[in-house]
Amino acid sequence: MRKRAKRPKLTEMDDYQTAALKYDTFSGYQDGLMKYSKDGIMLATEGGLIEKVLGLPGEAGEAADKFKKIIRDKGGVISKASREEIIKELGDVLWYVAMIAEYLEVPLSEVAKVNIDKLESRYKRDKIHGSGDNR
Repeated sequence: MRKRAKRPKLTEMDDYQTAALKYDTFSGYQDGLMKYSKDGIMLATEGGLIEKVLGLPGEAGEAADKFKKIIRDKGGVISKASREEIIKELGDVLWYVAMIAEYLEVPLSEVAKVNIDKLESRYKRDKIHGSGDNR
């Protein structure tokens, strides 16, 4: 029987986001992360944000590549060492998600809550399977 991983409280996710910000050396977050238009509209042209948005699929690809090699080279058997490497890559994915949320001035807990609410709505309406964001 599969053991469930300990689930963090949503506030712990915000703690992670705050701690992870220390490692965003791209833009010097002390000066503010985002740029705004004269009208106060957030602009997606800030270099730090762009770097995070482009880094996210790269790290997700690295995680997927670990699985590909497990299937191709190890007969689909996930060893302890492979599992540890996957966890590291998932951590990198999490860091990029947390930083993108930070640039958008959204707590990571809000991202998680919105996602769970969306999934719960789909589940209740029997719409987990299918395609489209607003199903």
